[in-house]
Amino acid sequence: MADYPRAGASIVDDHDVPVFEAAGGDWSDIAEEAARLGEERIVVNMGPQHPSTHGVLRLMLEIDGETVTEARCGIGYLHTGIEKNMEFRSWTQGTTFCTRMDYLAPLFQETAYCLAIEKLLGITDAVPERATVIRVLMMELNRISSHLICIGTGGNELGATTIMTVGFTAREEILRIFEMVTGLRMNHAYVRPGGVAQDLPPGTLEQVTEAMVTVRHYIGQLQDLMLANPIFKGRLVGIGHLNLAGAMALGITGPVLRSAGLPYDVRKAEPYCGYETYDFDVPTSTDADSFSRVILRIEECYQSMRIIEQAVERLAALGPGPVMVADKKVAWPAQLAIGSDGMGNSLEHIREIMGTSMEALIHHFKLVTEGFTVPAGQVWQSVEHPRGELGVHLVSDGGTKPYRAHFRDPSFNNLQAVSLMCEGGQVADVVVAVAALDPVLGGVDR
Repeated sequence: MADYPRAGASIVDDHDVPVFEAAGGDWSDIAEEAARLGEERIVVNMGPQHPSTHGVLRLMLEIDGETVTEARCGIGYLHTGIEKNMEFRSWTQGTTFCTRMDYLAPLFQETAYCLAIEKLLGITDAVPERATVIRVLMMELNRISSHLICIGTGGNELGATTIMTVGFTAREEILRIFEMVTGLRMNHAYVRPGGVAQDLPPGTLEQVTEAMVTVRHYIGQLQDLMLANPIFKGRLVGIGHLNLAGAMALGITGPVLRSAGLPYDVRKAEPYCGYETYDFDVPTSTDADSFSRVILRIEECYQSMRIIEQAVERLAALGPGPVMVADKKVAWPAQLAIGSDGMGNSLEHIREIMGTSMEALIHHFKLVTEGFTVPAGQVWQSVEHPRGELGVHLVSDGGTKPYRAHFRDPSFNNLQAVSLMCEGGQVADVVVAVAALDPVLGGVDR
């Protein structure tokens, strides 16, 4: 990169080419330095509201003609204070906050958070098997829907609207299942400490099986549209290159890391929710470019379908059963079941706690308003998120609220690679590189 001018305090004459050392600071400082040194340069903003930035991301690009000589990310435009808010809510209420971070993969945040709480409570082994398999089923469905958004929006940003419409149509099949199970298409708060909010409604397994046939058909259409398309390949092959050394140095995980050849997947490396008992592969590539990341995400969708098939078989074999720990001091909301309106506590449970058991009513009231206490300590839990390793660090002071809840969101770490992937390339390739990273700014800013 020595051939491109950079801002800084000194000039080094290397074959009559001025070279500047960047030392941080905002672009106003760089512009002032450039003016003082008599250098002409163009600095443009891509975003924060731009159709190719996957959310409210600001990219500050210094360009020389069509060549990007400097690329920086500006984040924070979607900051919602989720982690701080969680310190003022009960442990169970925290699921309603963390599910809204990466809004395209809410079930992963819920599961990681609840697994961490269960570690602190020491009830990991007490979570019913049916609840654990339901968590796996929902996460893998969510992985497919998230990858479809990545592929669909990435295609749309390149002008291929059909890729987006096919991807979104396939995703609708999965969102209908989410709405059937949780009542919501996104931001579910379905996974709770100790299990899940309620069991699968009748007909869910049959609908999942039918939906997977349809989704597989649409993914086949996406492959036909993209993988042999000379225009699509011309835009993606060799673009956004990030080798294994760069990915490791920057802490990159997920499909971007696996596209560089390292088969790191938390489901295999540090299994949780019984993933070690499922049969699936971790696809990798050594091309380390944007095209290979599209192929990997498609292959990961197929692997998720394998896991979903196994989860459906297990749920059918298990039959009806508990989906929440038996300890009523933790199981909130207590005995949650589907009411006549399709959601909420069943009338039988309401009739019992309101009319026959004052102790149950008092306990339910205290559990909902105050929450349960968690022993003092701290814990780390990670899961394999669609964008990489998602980690949660929880600290408890022995109270009914987290002392600290901090998330390692993969999009935040992966965004570090933007400059390495974009500098020296064309402005149009910045769009491709960002789409291949698939950042979701709700998770970045939190």
